[in-house]
Amino acid sequence: MRTALVIGTGLIGTSAALALAGRGVRVHLSDRDASRVRTAAALGAGTEDAPDGPVDLALVAVPPGRVAATVADAQRRGLARACLDVASVKGGPRRELAELGGDPVSYLGSHPMAGRERSGPMAATADLFEGRPWVLTPTAATDTEVLNLALELVAVCRAVPVVMDADAHDRAVALVSHTPQLLSSLVAARLTDADETAVRLCGQGIRDVTRIAASDPGMWTEILSANPGPVAEVLSAVADDLAETVRALRALDSADEEKRRDGATGITDLLRRGNAGRERVPGKHGAAPAAYESVTVLIGDQPGELARIFADAGRAGINIEDVRIEHATGQQAGLIQLMVEPAAAPDLTAALRERGWSIRQ
Repeated sequence: MRTALVIGTGLIGTSAALALAGRGVRVHLSDRDASRVRTAAALGAGTEDAPDGPVDLALVAVPPGRVAATVADAQRRGLARACLDVASVKGGPRRELAELGGDPVSYLGSHPMAGRERSGPMAATADLFEGRPWVLTPTAATDTEVLNLALELVAVCRAVPVVMDADAHDRAVALVSHTPQLLSSLVAARLTDADETAVRLCGQGIRDVTRIAASDPGMWTEILSANPGPVAEVLSAVADDLAETVRALRALDSADEEKRRDGATGITDLLRRGNAGRERVPGKHGAAPAAYESVTVLIGDQPGELARIFADAGRAGINIEDVRIEHATGQQAGLIQLMVEPAAAPDLTAALRERGWSIRQ
């Protein structure tokens, strides 16, 4: 691939453009919003100039509802040898493109499973996709050269290609991406009118659950509008679970001992099913999740403290597998949880204590 056209210079489009430009591909940038093109170009993602002729790959990074029309327009104008979109919904745009008379041979739907709470070109980074799954949904009509160009793009972005059927992809993201977004927003919405005293008690649990609730509402409305059926199916099942959970909690509040036992059984069953589901979430490098041990350390809110504790762990010859930070409300300190292999936890604890760190059991 020597030339590319990125249509849509938001977070995903600009991040891909940065990765391509960094590998020497001449990238042309296009967007309805000229200011976003200028911003992306200033970041080094490519040029504002239109290409002189057909490019090797047109990357369509627009909302799902605009994908088919944008791809069809690019094909009619002969802008590229291949068209690839990166929208988070695949089945609908493919069918709409067929209705518009688009060419299925030179088109391939894709979806990089990466993103941030922030949007726009200023949030873009060339390493956004590194190590992340990038779904490709070729059909029997897809030209081999188009698939090869898509695989080259995925390799340049250092992502991991995953080939799926378009509709199977949409059902999958309804479960692992779209529904979590709505559930996070539902929990965060409960905080809107909550008493200030309650809000001040927020800890790491509520921060974890509501992190993605900070995402752009307009963008997510467009995404959910393109995949409403599968998301509604998942939420319907969640609603059934919620109804059962409410009944179990009401039973726990009953004066009848047998009802309380039934309620406790229902809650325990839910929590165990949650344990089982959580264990299926891939861990480090996509492998099965490991049972890491946590070493919790008190850390001050001063420049260089994170670097110092990581350096001390490195001097002890211990690899940090994961990390979490819990900030103390109203204090210039917090707790950092260093996740390590269980066998390494005692050595890390001893090494950090020797270097003056305060370990919390």
